[in-house]
Amino acid sequence: MDLVYRPRRLRRSAPIRGLVRETELSPRQLIYPMFVTEGKAVREHIDTMPGQFRLSTDELVRECEELYSLGIGGVNLFGYSIEKDDLASKSYDSAGLVQRAVRAIKKAVPELCVQTDVALDPYTTHGHDGLVMNGKIVNDESVEVLCKMALSHAEAGADWIAPSDMMDGRVGAIRNALDVQGFSDVGILAYSAKYASCFYGPFRGALQSAPKSGDKKTYQMDPANTREALREISLDLDEGADVVMIKPALTYLDVIARVRDTFDVPVAAYNVSGEYAMVVAAAEKGWLDRDRAMMEMLLSIRRAGADMILTYFAKDAAAYLRADYGSYT
Repeated sequence: MDLVYRPRRLRRSAPIRGLVRETELSPRQLIYPMFVTEGKAVREHIDTMPGQFRLSTDELVRECEELYSLGIGGVNLFGYSIEKDDLASKSYDSAGLVQRAVRAIKKAVPELCVQTDVALDPYTTHGHDGLVMNGKIVNDESVEVLCKMALSHAEAGADWIAPSDMMDGRVGAIRNALDVQGFSDVGILAYSAKYASCFYGPFRGALQSAPKSGDKKTYQMDPANTREALREISLDLDEGADVVMIKPALTYLDVIARVRDTFDVPVAAYNVSGEYAMVVAAAEKGWLDRDRAMMEMLLSIRRAGADMILTYFAKDAAAYLRADYGSYT
């Protein structure tokens, strides 16, 4: 057999494979989503997400110090309020849980990029991302509260605001509110294409934020649509988004690729709780290698075009990469 070119020549050893590798994964490209809870010295295991915890602020700070030492790019904080009402009034309390956590992290690890989730579902009695009036999830009234929430996070020291609610026009309103109050340096990581997915189930168990009635399909996107995602992203960019995100990641790799090809902006993807839980559960059953599956999953998201990945695997993946395994497999 007379072959002019033999592709296997470039696969014959780990150093050679490393030299020709097209996609790289680095800890600095990873963002760790974290759950904050009240109390002190609290490290509460999350049943729906093995290996993840609800952390009190002191434990959160210790964890962030370790994450920073691993070279992880940032953290994204999720909080709640014990006191809930129909207007999500505790979402913008300057003494709220997330606001206190941001201050503590920035004091202890000032160089770590701290991002905060902005949505109303953990603060409302009904569990929706917007306000409910006369049985309808209202848009503009919700945006007004989201702006107050974003401002309270910026005042606490957040580097990026991450609105995940999918209300129309909220990116522009938040950008304007931040600029008017002197926070023009605070970035917006917009959940621009957030799909109405079943893969959020474990997260909702962690945050106890499932809606009490109805669903989120009037504001989160139809999983069947791609062109709509491009329109949503274009709108968010016009309104001032600094980074756009696709969520979930693994089941929407095609959308990530389309966005990467269409827009010359930083693209984030959220490797969500259901995607995390599938790998962890299968590994616990002995059906696959946890580390190899983790790395292959994250590489696939990078390969599709994501510049950064929010993932519950961030800490484990960063430690794996720091151990210099080289070939990822």
